[in-house]
Amino acid sequence: YRGTQIGDRCLLHSHATLGAEGFGFAPDNTVEKGAWCRIAQFGRVVVGNDVEIGASTAIDRGALSDTIVGNGVKLDSHIMIGHNCVIGDHTAMAACVGIAGSSIIGKRCTLAGAAMLAGHLELADDVHISGATGVMSSINKPGRYTSAYPIEEHSEWQKNAAVIKNLYKLRRRVQELEKKL
Repeated sequence: YRGTQIGDRCLLHSHATLGAEGFGFAPDNTVEKGAWCRIAQFGRVVVGNDVEIGASTAIDRGALSDTIVGNGVKLDSHIMIGHNCVIGDHTAMAACVGIAGSSIIGKRCTLAGAAMLAGHLELADDVHISGATGVMSSINKPGRYTSAYPIEEHSEWQKNAAVIKNLYKLRRRVQELEKKL
């Protein structure tokens, strides 16, 4: 796409898409209630040196600023990087990772398969996200982070989710009972 800049010694596999318009829409009720109006995306995608981008990975151009992929970044297949994102040098992502728009990922980070980041987040340098983890807030301290639950039957998941919702209260009750013993 127009304006996309690719550094030296990069490898782009089949169907990698760099520079398509990001998912930018605003409500437009002047046309019809519930209608959407596209917001033009004027930025570019800028890819550093020694980057590898896997098959069917998509990197959207920025809305007003550029989407930047740093030097030495390794991206597996089927990754989505939204508009205005910045991916720090030597970060690696496994297949099916999704990064919502305007997120900033530090240097030397890893995101395992199917990890997801909500938009407008920041990850510090040296953050490692486990597979299938959903990141909903910024992480400002290096380390390994995990939040995925193993699969189970839906009825069991519902019971466990109800308990987890009240886990702190239950812990307090146990502590109070232990004091009485």
